[in-house]
Amino acid sequence: MKNIVPAFIMLFLLMGNTIFAQSNSDKKGFALLELYTSEGCSSCPPADELSGRIQNELKDKNVYVLAYHVDYWDKQGWKDIFSNADYTKRQYDYAKFMGKDPIYTPQVIINGKIDYVGSQETSLRNGIKSALVKPASASLSLETNQIDNNLSVNYSVEGTSKNSRLFIAVVQKEAKSNIKRGENANRVLTHYQIVRQLQSVDLNKVKKGTATVRLPKNFNTQYFEIIGFVQDMNSGAVLGVKRA
Repeated sequence: MKNIVPAFIMLFLLMGNTIFAQSNSDKKGFALLELYTSEGCSSCPPADELSGRIQNELKDKNVYVLAYHVDYWDKQGWKDIFSNADYTKRQYDYAKFMGKDPIYTPQVIINGKIDYVGSQETSLRNGIKSALVKPASASLSLETNQIDNNLSVNYSVEGTSKNSRLFIAVVQKEAKSNIKRGENANRVLTHYQIVRQLQSVDLNKVKKGTATVRLPKNFNTQYFEIIGFVQDMNSGAVLGVKRA
């Protein structure tokens, strides 16, 4: 009998440490890189390539890359097949959050707080290091289920601010484009982590539920992934992120 109580206490402490570690892992630091780019911009290919390298090198270190192809280059001789006016609007929203004007490409914004020229590798990597040491303020869980051309996303969020939204991005991991006109004429460009669909969910009333996301026609689980993140819409700060 003398050994039962100490053994029970030790088991309790071990279980408690495990739970504590799991809780802490949900709140560990992260870096969400949002790249604003375009096939029509001659300064963008180096930034695209750098984002691809960072994604490959750091994908297991809580680093996430989203590449938004804006549409304001589309009238300069070449229309980007991945461009979307909604992504241009998102970039303008960041300009308001950060008090920076005008917008530009290639621009990378880390955790919704600070921006970098997307091709400046040293500055960008230092920004990632700084972001990773700051714990997340929100935790997010995602479960997905594909039904025909739609994706059902079950989500649960903890630790949000008063005006938060959940963003669900459908991301194409890689694509190549043969550019025939514009500043990148006669080049074959490789793109990484292309946002093909971005849907938001208001978290002010319900922090747990199911969202339905429309999938691109060429969607498959091998070449695409789903990334969700929680954002404070008063400041633009990203509070937490998760890959499904």
